Amino acid sequence: MPERQSGTRWTLMLHGGSGRITCETLSAEADAGARAALSRALDAGAAILSAGGAAVDAVEAAVQVLEDDPHFNAGRGAALAHDGRIELDAAIMDGAGRKAGAVAGVTRTRSPVALARAVMERSPHVMMAGAGADGFAAAQGLEQVDPAWFEIPERRAQLEAMLADGGDAFDVDMKYGTVGAVARDISGHLAAATSTGGVTGKRWGRIGDSPLIGAGTWADDRGCAVSCTGSGEFFVRAAAGHAIDARIRHLGEDAATATDAVLAEIRALGGTGGIIVVAADGGSTWRFATPGMFRACTDDSGARRVAIYGDEA
Repeated sequence: MPERQSGTRWTLMLHGGSGRITCETLSAEADAGARAALSRALDAGAAILSAGGAAVDAVEAAVQVLEDDPHFNAGRGAALAHDGRIELDAAIMDGAGRKAGAVAGVTRTRSPVALARAVMERSPHVMMAGAGADGFAAAQGLEQVDPAWFEIPERRAQLEAMLADGGDAFDVDMKYGTVGAVARDISGHLAAATSTGGVTGKRWGRIGDSPLIGAGTWADDRGCAVSCTGSGEFFVRAAAGHAIDARIRHLGEDAATATDAVLAEIRALGGTGGIIVVAADGGSTWRFATPGMFRACTDDSGARRVAIYGDEA
């Protein structure tokens, strides 16, 4: 793992962001905490898939674990915008029929990915944003929290440091990132889910690739499921998720080859980040163009891997 060829009955892959993540930049405590959270998220998704459950249920369950863990930039622990508020984005897509749901700029729903799924299943729409999405969440009975629940001191300190030295909110090699999951279930169905707090110091209601279907999130049973993390503007411009799927379906490339090609395009545009992919044939891969990426994978063989740094075998 993670390079896995066809033949698996079910597969689950996770990411928790990519960027300047090294042994020098991450404390031993943060390293251990992130690995433990990734392992819990694997357990949540694998329990569903191993029991014959649906890929879409597995990716939602896995992402919810990461949303609740403050080691990641999603849900609790999300990055703060320039005005000190937290605005959350998420998407989910079911490869069977290409149903999708997404939300952007929500502020009170504890699990943004659960709200994205509600958009997919309980509305005629694909995407909702801002106050309207918050209102829909409350009307659907999804758990609401005070916006202060999402904030942790580390993220407040990061914003204050950025503002103090006039830093760039759109550093393409950010340290913290989005969380996501992709899966294939025993019925051969694919799903993807992604959730994020965006980037520290974002302004003017900025939205990245995570909630955009075809960019940061994509699933199609005919091709693959994709979740991305990194400098979102470049993933949007490359239509990353759909581009990988198109290369698999129309050029006959395997998941690794297609992902390498699209990540190379993103780098040529000036961006960087990471991508996890599971294909319709059960093949899977992760790729990242940064020093590290929080990542994990497992499948029906019992193989299991949790890793952070680029030099981990």
